[in-house]
Parts: sequence; C-alpha cells; structure tokens
Amino acid sequence: MVCLYSSASKVGSEAVMFLRGLWTLRRRYCSGRLLLLGVAVCLFYQTLMVARSRFKGDPPAADERNKSTMTEALEVFDELLQDPARLISTLEALERDRYVKGSNQNRAGQVTQAVVLTGQHVAADTEVQLFQRILEQRGYEVSLSRYAETNTALRHDNGGSVEWSVLVCLSGSEKSCLRRVTFSHLQPHQRVNMIPGLVGAFSDVDGLCRFQTDSRLVGLALHINPSACGSPRTKLGDVRDVAQGDWNPAIPTLNLVTVYVLVTSVTPLTAFLHHTGLVRTSEDTDSHTTQLKPFLLQQLGPVASHEALDHVKEVIGQVLRVAALTNEEPSSRHRWCLLCFQLMTFTLQFSGSLLPVIVKAETDLHFDGLRDPGFDGQITKEFILEDALLFLLPAHSGLASLKSPSHTETDDGQRYGGCGGTYGLCLPEHQTLLLLQFLRQLRTPGPFDLLYPAASPERSPIQDFLFRSFPRAEESGSGRHFSALLDRVCSHYTEQRNQTYRTNEAETQTGWDQHSGSQDLPGDRERCVDPHLRQLYTDPPLTLSPPFSPWVKDYRAEVPFDVVTLRLRPEPISPACHIHLDEHRGPRTANYPVGLGNSIINILVTDESAATEPEPVVMTIYTLHMYRESRPSLPMFGEHVMCGFVQDCGLVVQPDQPCGLEPLPGPLSPGEPQAPTRPCTSGDVPGRWVVPCLSCADNRTCDWREVAWQPEGCYHPLLDLPQLQDCMMYRKVMFIGDSTNRGMMYFLMERVNSSLEDWGKAHDSLIYRNVNQGHTHVSYSYYPQFWLEQSHRPTFQRALEQLILRSRPLENSRQTVLVAGGVQWLNTNHLRIMREVLEREGLQDIMVVVKSLGMGFHLPVDGIRSLSLRGVQELYRENSNIITAAKHYGYEVIDTFSVTMGRYKEFLQGRCACHFHEVEKLSFSKAPLHRKMKLLQHGEEPGTGTSDQPTLQHQDQWAGSNSSTYHVRGAVNQVYSQILLSRLCVRDTGN
Repeated sequence: MVCLYSSASKVGSEAVMFLRGLWTLRRRYCSGRLLLLGVAVCLFYQTLMVARSRFKGDPPAADERNKSTMTEALEVFDELLQDPARLISTLEALERDRYVKGSNQNRAGQVTQAVVLTGQHVAADTEVQLFQRILEQRGYEVSLSRYAETNTALRHDNGGSVEWSVLVCLSGSEKSCLRRVTFSHLQPHQRVNMIPGLVGAFSDVDGLCRFQTDSRLVGLALHINPSACGSPRTKLGDVRDVAQGDWNPAIPTLNLVTVYVLVTSVTPLTAFLHHTGLVRTSEDTDSHTTQLKPFLLQQLGPVASHEALDHVKEVIGQVLRVAALTNEEPSSRHRWCLLCFQLMTFTLQFSGSLLPVIVKAETDLHFDGLRDPGFDGQITKEFILEDALLFLLPAHSGLASLKSPSHTETDDGQRYGGCGGTYGLCLPEHQTLLLLQFLRQLRTPGPFDLLYPAASPERSPIQDFLFRSFPRAEESGSGRHFSALLDRVCSHYTEQRNQTYRTNEAETQTGWDQHSGSQDLPGDRERCVDPHLRQLYTDPPLTLSPPFSPWVKDYRAEVPFDVVTLRLRPEPISPACHIHLDEHRGPRTANYPVGLGNSIINILVTDESAATEPEPVVMTIYTLHMYRESRPSLPMFGEHVMCGFVQDCGLVVQPDQPCGLEPLPGPLSPGEPQAPTRPCTSGDVPGRWVVPCLSCADNRTCDWREVAWQPEGCYHPLLDLPQLQDCMMYRKVMFIGDSTNRGMMYFLMERVNSSLEDWGKAHDSLIYRNVNQGHTHVSYSYYPQFWLEQSHRPTFQRALEQLILRSRPLENSRQTVLVAGGVQWLNTNHLRIMREVLEREGLQDIMVVVKSLGMGFHLPVDGIRSLSLRGVQELYRENSNIITAAKHYGYEVIDTFSVTMGRYKEFLQGRCACHFHEVEKLSFSKAPLHRKMKLLQHGEEPGTGTSDQPTLQHQDQWAGSNSSTYHVRGAVNQVYSQILLSRLCVRDTGN
C-alpha cells in the first residue's frame, strides 16, 4: 500500500518524475497488478484536480455565457414579435420543404407506423375501424394491439421507440399507456392521444374541487359550480353567486351546454373548441346535438351569442391553464411530449347570465345526456374523432428533418438575430414544431374554433396572476415569451383572415355538421353523388365479414341464440343521400327481430333530389346476411335428469306459475308410470316441454335436440304415411287465417304427399287439387288483409263465404274440415260469425278446428305494434276465453299459445317474431329434417327413442328420399301441426 499512498501524493508537474521513481521501486514493494491500479488512481485524481481548478477559476464566465444566450433568445423573440408576417412566411417555406421531403421519403418506400391500443374494444368496433381508416388514409401503417405490453413497437424500456409516429390509447388501455410509455422520452414527431398532466388533473377524486382548495390559487376566481364539488348547500340550478356575471332574468335559461375541446399542447397551452355541442334548455328533458353558434344565435341574438361563446372559451381556457400548472411537478418533463393531444368534455351552465360556470370536466368524449347515447352518442363521437384526426395529422406521413439546408434563408436573405438556428428562426426544434403545427391549425381550422390562446393580443389579469404564482413553469422567462409569440401569430392571422374574407356566421359545416339531421331537413334536395355508406352501426355490435368498407356491398354476421333483436343505423358518406331499410320508403333506423337461422336485411342508398321526383332512385344496395345460432345444446352420453318448463323466465306470462327448468314431477298416482299410456282427447290438453339435462339448474347442460312436448297424462298419436293418406282420402280442408295458419297447411301437404312441390307466400286465396294423388282438396284464404285501408278490408264473414264458394262442392260432414285462426287477430266474435255462416251455408256438421292465439309482437320492433309484458299476459287470458268459446260450439282446438309460450325466442324470419315455421327450398340430395322435433309417445321417455308408436325420429318415409322440392322447417310449428293431424284423424287412432 506504500506505493498507493506515494502515488496519491504527487500531482501536477512532478507526476512524471514520480512515475519514474515508482518504476524503480515496483520490485521492492508492489506487484504488477497493484502498480497498474496506482497509476490509474494517479491519472484520475490529476484529471479531477484540473477540472476543478478550471471550474473554480472562472465562474463569472459561465454565467456571462448563459446570460448572453438568454439575451440573444429574448432579442430573437422581440424581433419575431415585431414582424409576424415575416415569421409566418418563413414557417410556410419550412412547411413546404418538409412536405417535399416527406413525399420523397414515401416514394422511397419509407412508411411510418401508427399503433392503436384497443383496450376494451374489439377490432370490429366502429371506433377502432375509424382510427384505422383515417390513419391509413394519412399514409400510416396501422398496428392493432390490446395493450401496450403486447405491441412490438412499444417493447422498449423508455417507451420512446422511433418505429412509431402515432399512438392511440382507446378506453381501457390508458393505464397501460401510462405504464409503458415514458412521455419525457418521446421523439419530437411522436403523437399520443393523451396528455398525462391533464389526465391526472381531472381524473383524481377531487376533480374540479382541487382548484378551489389549492393555496397557490387563492384570489383567483374560477367559474366552477360548487355543485361540482358536492356542496350540499348549492343546487345545480342555483349558481348566480358563482357566475360572477350580471344577473338578467330576461336572458333565456339555457341550462346545460356540453362542449368538446381539443387540447393540442400544454406548454404552451393551445386548445380548440369543436362546433358541435349538446344543449338542454329548461323545457327539455334530454340533451340534443346541435351546432353551438347557430343555437346561441337563435337563443340570444347576434351580440349576446358572440359574447356568450367568448365567455365559454374564457372560462374553459382558465381551467385548462390552471390544471396544467397545478398538476405539473418541477421534475416532470411531460411537457416535452410536443405533439400529444387530449380530447375533453366540458359541461357548463347558463342561468340568467352570459357568463357560464363549469359543472363538470371530463377527459375523453362523453354523451350521457342524449336520449339515445348508444347510436347518437357514438355517431357524434366518431364524427368529432374524425374531425380531430384530420385536424391534427398532416395529409402526408413523411417526417422530414427540421434542420434547414445550408442555402435556406428567409425571403429577404437575412436571418433573425444574425443566427442560424432552424431555418434561421433562432428557435429550438420543439418550438419550431409547435409553431408549424399551430400555424397549420389556424390556416385550416375545419370544424374547430380557437379556444386558447385568445385572438386578442392583450394579456388578461388571470394570465399575469398565473405567471406570478407559477414562475418555474415558464423556464426562466423563455416560455412566457414563446406564449407571447403564439399570441402574436394568432392575432396577425386573424386580422389577415378578416381582411381577406368577409365574416360569415353561417360557416361551412364539416364532419358532423354535414350529417346531423340531414334527412330531416325539408329543403335538402341536393343530388346524391356519392351513394356509399360511411359506417354501419348496430346494437349489439356485429363482427362483419368482411370488415366494413364503403365499397363492399355484401356482409355476413352471426349472433348467439339469446340475441333476438338487432338495432341498425347506416350512416351515408354524403348528407344528400338518403337511407331506407328493406324498401324504398322503409325507415332509416330500425329494430329488427333476428329469427333463428338465416335472415337478410337490405340497406338502400337513394337519391331523393328534385330531379328524381316523384319516386326516389335506388343508387346502391348493401345486403346484410344474418345468422342466429340455435339454442346451445350439450349432447347426452351418460346419466341425466329430465327437466320440464312451461314458460321462459325472460317472459313470464303466468306470474302465478314457475318459470324455467324444473325437475319433472313423479307419478300422478301410485302405480302410474311416468310416460302417459292413453291418447289425448283434445288438442288443448295442458302440457309442458321436457328435455334431458345434466342439471335442471343450468339450461346449458341440456340436449335441446331431444326436447319434446308432453301433454299432461296423455299423448298425441303420430300416424305413419299410409295411415295419414288413408285418413285424408276424399277430404276437403279449408284454411282461413294469416301466415301461421298457412304454415300448418303446408306442413299437412308435405306430410300427406311426402313432399312439397308448390309453395308461395300468398296473401289472397290458394287452391291445391294435387294433394294425396288428387284425392285430397286443400284451399286457403288469407285473413286479415291488414295492408289495406280499414274501409277496403274484406270482413271475416265475407272472406269465409268466398272461401266456401271457391271450395265447393262441400259435404256437410267431417269429410269437410275448416281450420281457422292465426297469431292474435282471432276473438270470440269471429267464432260466433263462423257458426252463423256455416249454418247458413248448410255446413253446420263439418269438422271445425280452431287454431288459438300464439306468441308474437312481443319484441320492440319499429313499424309494427309491440306488446308489453302486461299486454302478453292479457293475451293469455283472451286465449283462454277463445278456447272456452270454441269448445262451447263443439269445435276442436289446437292451443298454439301454450306451445309457443315457453319457446318464444325460437321464432324464425318475420318482423312480428310470430313465425315458427319457414319454407326452404331443397336440393334433390337433401332430405327434410322432420326428425329434429318429436312428440312424447306412449311408453317413451325423452332422449331414449323407444316407443310402441312410431315417432318422428323413425318416420324417414315422411321426407321421401329425393323427391321434395320444398320443406317446412320449424320445430315448434311441427309440434302443433302434428297435433292438428292427430285431431283430424282421431277416428283412425282409436280416440
């Protein structure tokens, strides 16, 4: 250690001599490794001494250099402030140069990447599609991920990867963005759709209250409603003391006004107000979307409306400025996220004064006050988002350097202050970038108005107060001068624009302005020149295949079994184009029932301009093919229990009866077997649906392929084909009713013929003479003809008389059958009329079968009546009255209401949700699937397939091998149609 102490004591001019001496002593005291260590310590110590002496020897020189740099910067700011026109000209030259360089980079194959973190959204959501579409239009390569941790472009410790240029953090991914992205390390060209300082300021528990309790803001009067802080003494409408304005009862009470603000920078603060807002007057119960300027003009007049809008900007600007300053820690460098932006929602209240108060401030866009926040809110949100993206992102994606070329100078060949800097501006790169962005936004504001800084060059007392209270936030004065420079650019540009263009209060509307309520304006008679959809909104959201594109016309989507309605709202690109669903005069927005299996919705884009009168011209048709899945089923491979149900818990028709699956009850009496042994004596015997399950507590454990209808204490016999044909020999069957009645008729024809070779959706009369090889006659009359005006509709008596006339000759015996009924039009008066007509026509002894009411019209569907739960319950009571009256007249009854009640969700196509059958066209190689539904038979347990009687599963001969052209499908319709056949052939089954 001697050598170490010796070496440490020699510095300066004796260092060389000491090393020589050390070399001669190394063999006596030090090893080689220790010697090298001593040499290193010597050199390091000497270096420290030299640096220290330099630092101590000339401290005034460093201070002088710093002062000189600051003085030069302030001189440059002064020169720029004196000649803003020259500054703007220089900035425009720089912008043109960057555009050329960016275009060259694009041609060279250089692409820039945008990352969209979807969070709680899925890729098919319209909001995700919007960001993807706009970013791709702007030349970005878009990458989608759920969270920041799973995106390859963000897998860097500092979060400042140069591989991406735009980062969008959608709802649900904000925390992931804040964890992964270090905003102080972002590159100057990188943008993020959130500003951490503002998110922190408005997202904490205190919210707006923190501004009223901050000691640094004592003496600053912010226009915030105390109710926003939960003060129990202040109601929402009592804000006269807070508004600080002149109370004037003559001023209309606007109540709540919600505005949307885009903050494009925090240091310095720049913010813009969108033209669209939500308003709710004292006469309204809900807010509605409107354009702020026209609305205020209508409510307040030209002078007061201008003043009110200025006050809106003023109070919001004050709160934004305070939020940025109070939430920024001295060590924070979030302010260097130059191009980060934040969309915000401010709710204000006017109450007898033109000076509003802020009721609520929220990050992101919110539309809670709308009557329909689902569609109207989401559509408005996406229009504002699109406007913001187009406003922020340049039309090219090339990111050229800001370093000016050697030959570039200002137009007059001189540089500001005699220094080089960026394009001779003597400004740092980040300030030049902010100036470029600010100038472009002033030049092309679109649907935005400048909110902060104000167009007036005068500094307000509040700004001076904030500069005094937060001196460190302005970086030794340079930030304050740069803010003054922005103010001067703003004032100059505003003056120049006012000189060039005349003031026009009815400014050209873009974005949502062009779309909001365009179809409701009677004077909107422009030609539809771009007949395409902008987006297709659905509730619930659909995953379209392929993903939506305005130029793709056909889409497919699947929904699960429990989705029974779909709300649809297409939005056109052009407001001059009109949208109709399914037909020329169809609605623009509608609720659709989604039946099991396939259904189709047509979306018509029409031109209804004056040139197309009197009828609209269909320009484009989009088609949506829907497929609704069947009820989830779990095949039974082992032990199971039998469960039964009468009604679904989603629609409790009989409140005094249980709903949902229950274990089947035991034998009704001692010694009675579980399965019934005797045929039913009527078609209205009460019953229930039975299904094998692993547990009756969970319907997802059931094998719904084996569900069957079980009457109480009896069974409905099933006939094989020869029995059925023999039963129907030389009989005439007349059907009168709606399409549900017609479905039973086609099922009978297919069963008797073993095929169905003719079918049509007739709404008048039909006669079939080729049933059962010509030995059975079938006729049909549609009733009621609801599409006709009330005065032109045939009465039930007239329709029945015409049906009888067309079906003659008729035999007054059970060889003649009349089947009457439908969904919900039948009542006891129709039964009385039917008896009178039959007696008058000499047909009082024929067989009459009454099809009772059925489930339908229970969904909220546009354009047709919709029954409430109470209405459905009253319908059940009416159905009981019809059954009682029919039996009084000696008629057979098929209780279709009880059969359809428990399976009301299993309807097929049709807006009424009342069709439990559907006729499909078959290929010759496909056999009808009758065996999918069964009736419980004598000696049979559901799921076993064992019976002394033939079951639907065993009667493949019904379908025929390859002769059917059409097939009537529908499990529920099949059950009550089989009951009809059983009652028609009661004499052949031994009843």
